[in-house]
Amino acid sequence: MRKMGFASEHLRSFIERVERLESEKKALTEDIREVYAEAKGQGFDTKIMRKVVALRKLDTADRQEQEAVLDLYLTALGMSGTPLGDYAERNEKARELEAAE
Repeated sequence: MRKMGFASEHLRSFIERVERLESEKKALTEDIREVYAEAKGQGFDTKIMRKVVALRKLDTADRQEQEAVLDLYLTALGMSGTPLGDYAERNEKARELEAAE
């Protein structure tokens, strides 16, 4: 029986820690939402901001790989003449120049 009491207390400790962290996560999510709302109020595009945040999480190689695949897809769809396609094309050329150096 003593072992069961220890296990119960240990389990309760884990559950309470998870609950506390979930509460903190909810508060942080609300804080982030407020920052985006403030940025939107200042005229920033929050969808683009979210993409920038996601890209900044990637290391350089992963980001370059995603940009290359995006460029490939845009070209395949005939969209390389768009500002986004042009941007991807410029990035690819810059990477090629860096690699040649």
